[in-house]
Amino acid sequence: MVWNTQLDWVIVRFGGEIGIKSEWTRRAYERLLLKNIKSALKHFDNTYDEIVSIRGRIYVRTCDPEKVASTLTRVFGVSSASPAKQTNSNIEEIACTAMQLAEATIHSRNTFAVRCHRVGKHDYSSMDICRLVGQDILTKLESRKIHVDLTNPRHTVSIEVRDDKAYVFAESLQCPGGFPVGSQDKVVCLLSGGIDSPVACWLAMKRGCTILPVYFDNAPLTDETTTARALDTAKKLFEWSIGYPRKVYIVPNGKNLQTFIKDAPRRFTCLLCKRMMYRIAEHIAENERAQGVVTGEAIGEQASQTITNLRVLDEAATSYPIHRPLLGFDKTETEAIAKRIGTFEISVREAKDCTAAPDKPATKADLRKVKEAEERIDIPNLVEEAVRAAKILTV
Repeated sequence: MVWNTQLDWVIVRFGGEIGIKSEWTRRAYERLLLKNIKSALKHFDNTYDEIVSIRGRIYVRTCDPEKVASTLTRVFGVSSASPAKQTNSNIEEIACTAMQLAEATIHSRNTFAVRCHRVGKHDYSSMDICRLVGQDILTKLESRKIHVDLTNPRHTVSIEVRDDKAYVFAESLQCPGGFPVGSQDKVVCLLSGGIDSPVACWLAMKRGCTILPVYFDNAPLTDETTTARALDTAKKLFEWSIGYPRKVYIVPNGKNLQTFIKDAPRRFTCLLCKRMMYRIAEHIAENERAQGVVTGEAIGEQASQTITNLRVLDEAATSYPIHRPLLGFDKTETEAIAKRIGTFEISVREAKDCTAAPDKPATKADLRKVKEAEERIDIPNLVEEAVRAAKILTV
């Protein structure tokens, strides 16, 4: 007997924060999550026969539960997914199904535990099931010399009983959790294609935001390899928000940088560039009815991101808040998320670095002097030209 051939359902658990919302909000989030799950399953060519949504759970009946569960690891709002075998809530039937799982999965000289979660009225307790199934496994698999370990078992036989149904499973795939995409408003995201900014975008999506990536093309100070890398990270990010727009703005920024190099102190080039990005992002946010601007900045990550320089940057944003999900992250933490979400390999691809960066950038810039440098440049005209020349792509 091969246990996997008997699996016929997937148990879908919600992110923990959804469960503590008010009743109205919770129901709204669960409806949205169901919609997003259906969109993801369709996009990734998953077949299913039925989806049952009840309070706190979604159950998907399918002939390929492992593929469905794997797909759900890309859906925000889902905390875990378990391919399972459904049976009825009769304790003998549960024990029989659990025994089949144990025979197929628990190998000689391994440890195991039985876990049970139960909802509804039954003439037995969760502990009754654990005792019965555990003793049954020990007796019938005695020749395998296995034993119980409730602290750190090699194998776990898991049982979920809900009213007149029960589900038996051996694994739970960890999913991203958070809130369903679309439960919060749209945000403009500054996307460079490096390691940090895609992770910042992903974290905003995890909190329920839809994202509008904006890439600033610094050509001729960079080349098409940098643009291609940014667009590929955007494509990877959109795999986490199936069913929502896949739009990316590409804003020409090379002329702005050349102006700053020519007409302003070189130590301010990167600060002036980022302040310009904020201003342009605000115009796009207004046009797109977004509610904020997300960046991948972290304290001290670059010269322009010292705590002093972040204040200088913030002053340029006058209409929308600047959100920095990575503010307190170190590089190792950011890279770990990038590897998990699939953007790391793209972000470390060889691409031409921007040649506008000065040899000795200001790390503690004086805001007054930065604004004085900008007064010698027609900033409003540069912003207007860049916004007007922006291209919108669907990726």
